[in-house]
Amino acid sequence: MSTALVEQLHQGLTDAVADPGVRAVVLGHSGGTFCAGADLAEAAGRDPGELAVDRAHEMTRLLRRILELPIPVVGAIDGHVRAGGLGLVGACDIVVAGPQSTFALTEARIGVAPSIISLTLLPRMTSRAAARYFVTGEKFGAAVAAEIGLITIAADDVDASVAALTTAIGKASPQGLAASKALTTASILASFDRQADELTTQSAELFVSEEAREGMMAFLEKREPKWVRTARP
Repeated sequence: MSTALVEQLHQGLTDAVADPGVRAVVLGHSGGTFCAGADLAEAAGRDPGELAVDRAHEMTRLLRRILELPIPVVGAIDGHVRAGGLGLVGACDIVVAGPQSTFALTEARIGVAPSIISLTLLPRMTSRAAARYFVTGEKFGAAVAAEIGLITIAADDVDASVAALTTAIGKASPQGLAASKALTTASILASFDRQADELTTQSAELFVSEEAREGMMAFLEKREPKWVRTARP
């Protein structure tokens, strides 16, 4: 998830809202990965602190944009979803995931935390599931994702399921869709706005920490991290 990709997503959402014929946005992917999270290689040549702040604000802004969009956003996934990609999943109104889908919250393994994306994940996931997957970084599939509330439907045929959903959505009026979606996102947005500044700051601070630098270098170099600090409560 690079800065360029985030801006392209914003433009796509802007274009969708501007088109009076659009009733739904489908957020899909090409290849075997829906979203692998932040583009760690993008840090090259930039001040780490400045980059961390910029990226944190980018993510917060994008997730809120999806939540407040007056058009339903449907996630269509049949591939890998990691880290920040799960924030996008949480922000979508409806999510269909296929048999090739895998999910994992791997932030703790590189010395950070799912700070910003918790704004969209915690309202969706069961508290027990969040307590497990936030800290273990375990991989799980579509069936488990549906069971814990992360996605809406675990489907064998993602395209067919999404087509059925968008056909149903297409029967609604623009006003009806906007008002109905707002009912489902109001409490999430209220919580989002209460915590966004604090968690955006936390995310930026974690990403420039000593532990995170080691964790990200280990990831890029494909080696085990050498943690220099002991675990803290």
